[in-house]
Amino acid sequence: MDIPEELNEAVLPQNVVAPLTRAAVFLVVCIGEGPDACALLRSFCADLSGLIRAVESRDMEAGLTCVIGFGAGAWDKLFGSPRPAELHPFREIRSEDRHAVSTPGDILFHIRAERMDLCFELATQIMDSVGEAVSIADEVHGFRYFDNRDVIGFVDGTENPRGEAAREAAMIGDEDPAFAGGSYVIVQKYLIT
Repeated sequence: MDIPEELNEAVLPQNVVAPLTRAAVFLVVCIGEGPDACALLRSFCADLSGLIRAVESRDMEAGLTCVIGFGAGAWDKLFGSPRPAELHPFREIRSEDRHAVSTPGDILFHIRAERMDLCFELATQIMDSVGEAVSIADEVHGFRYFDNRDVIGFVDGTENPRGEAAREAAMIGDEDPAFAGGSYVIVQKYLIT
């Protein structure tokens, strides 16, 4: 018996509201100019869940996940129209001596797990798979520091919503039905001077 193609594919939502883990890697990449870059990236996106499962199989209890996000320009290159309603290039913000700059970056890979070696391995395999199609704009390795503080002593996320409230705050709903279940992300890095 032939199984209809649409039943062969399991669509799993990205785990954007998972609890904090002990380790994380954030990769921000820019799409290259090569003629095959977009085709390679579209193919890679279709295979990403298999790559995650392959690395995850080394320790199923470590909670390895990877959320992938696309900037407005990358969305247009890779997927065309329609675009999610609120997806747009980041606009610089200035206020007195503070300046939130708009930096380059087309795709974000947010990798997290209870073990840094799994994060590192998945990041390495991602870059081995797409390295010819992209260049790295930024790479940050994160880790849990002592009693869940960051290295300047701040406890982050204490006021974040939890459970269903987190899903409602983070997920696109009926306001953009074609993209319901999706989410938006803004990546910021602070320099302490």
